[in-house]
Amino acid sequence: MILLIKKYLRGYAALLAVLAPCLMFLEVFMDLQQPTLMSDIIDNGVAAGNLNYVIDTGLKMVMYALLGLIGGAGCGICATYAAVNMGGKLRNSLFAHIQSLSFAEIDKLKTSSLITRITNDIMQVQNMVMMLLRSIRAPMLCIGGVIMSFVLSPKLALVLCVSLPVLIAFTYLIIRKTIPMYTILQDNIDKINTVMRENLLGVRVVKAFTMENKQFKRFTAANDELAAASIEAQTSTFLMMPVVTLIMNLSIVAILWFGGNMEIAGSLPTGRIMAFINYMVQITNSLVMLVNFIMNFSRAHTSAKRINEVFSTKPAISEAIKTCEPKGSDIEFANVYFRYGSTGDYVLHDLTFSIKQGKKVGIIGATGCGKSTLVSLIGRLYDATSGSITIGGANIKDIPLKTLRTTIGMVLQESLLFSGTVEENLRYGNETASDEDIRNAAKAAAALEFIEMLPQKFKSVVEQRGKNFSGGQKQRLSIARTLLRKPEIIILDDSTSAVDFATEAKLQ
Repeated sequence: MILLIKKYLRGYAALLAVLAPCLMFLEVFMDLQQPTLMSDIIDNGVAAGNLNYVIDTGLKMVMYALLGLIGGAGCGICATYAAVNMGGKLRNSLFAHIQSLSFAEIDKLKTSSLITRITNDIMQVQNMVMMLLRSIRAPMLCIGGVIMSFVLSPKLALVLCVSLPVLIAFTYLIIRKTIPMYTILQDNIDKINTVMRENLLGVRVVKAFTMENKQFKRFTAANDELAAASIEAQTSTFLMMPVVTLIMNLSIVAILWFGGNMEIAGSLPTGRIMAFINYMVQITNSLVMLVNFIMNFSRAHTSAKRINEVFSTKPAISEAIKTCEPKGSDIEFANVYFRYGSTGDYVLHDLTFSIKQGKKVGIIGATGCGKSTLVSLIGRLYDATSGSITIGGANIKDIPLKTLRTTIGMVLQESLLFSGTVEENLRYGNETASDEDIRNAAKAAAALEFIEMLPQKFKSVVEQRGKNFSGGQKQRLSIARTLLRKPEIIILDDSTSAVDFATEAKLQ
């Protein structure tokens, strides 16, 4: 987690991250003066009947309190800006890294888990940084309180030499126990997100097969597992609060006992005892803050590990050191084998064929025989396990990915549209396309007719995943989007399955 903070807490945010503890130091310093000033009022003002001394010292306490307020508020503002800025940079970097991963890595990490990591996990780290910058008050106040306690009465402060080591040991044990629990908790969040995602994306199937009760049971089971993991993790950390309070209260009782005897013996004034009690209260409050910090640290540490797991996942598909450009659009497969993962069965076996530029080829086979896998290899959505694939005489692994995927226009089985307008979805293939180019592409994909019938034509709204369009309409818009790129090679992966025969004939 420290490496993540160091890497993404930069620039203006880093300066604010440095300024925040400085401002907090101002607040802590002012707070630590209050018990001593109160002791002076009692011993030198009230006991001596000196009203002017009481007023002057009281005004000094008010001034210190105002300065402490300024420091505390400034620290909060700086900490919030620094943490949010770091979280935004981390989120952008993680998203960019996910975009660079191949289908194989995304399949391995799972979509629902990636969503959790880029939202919930980053939020945990962001909140941790915010709390870290603001909770610097706790150790400062604790250390300052201990020092001031020894200044007031070294003998009485020996009570702290007994209680603090006990608290430190107990805290260490709790941290060791809870970090694995929070790992399980985040994994259960992944599970519940998976169930939710599948249910929402497949809601039509669920309703069509009246499977609401079954889906509810799946969700309930995942939710119960999450609740159980959360209770287990939270129970362990919540034990810290009563233990800290108990030990510190016993310490205060001990101080009152020994301090009272010292006051009776005349070796310690009453004001000093009251100041000592105030410092003990400050130390107790600071320890409670540290407990909260540690509880959040355990969860943020787990989240940081999950984020680093994504960053440490290197794309299996990468640019070649020495690249070359294809000369033409001939496609050739030579002894190509492919399987998903390193241990699965081969989907493609010793595949060898060639397709000349300008030719139209149809690949026919039974369901599950590897047709979609084959075309995915051409655009390097996956890499072949062995063998070679060339385009224009150049091995596709030596062609820059941008060049390769610009050369190829692929319409996948699932016709996915994005939220926005029809025009924005078509421009996804070519942002600089003219209005005429868009119309021509829509016409070539047999989509212009129904687009013209929409209320706002090309400016009509496309809802999430294009749910306000039929399957055939989505397929034709996907084809138009691909044609707008004007690729040299067009691959249609069963992309007209929802189109009627007349429209399919027009497309061909």
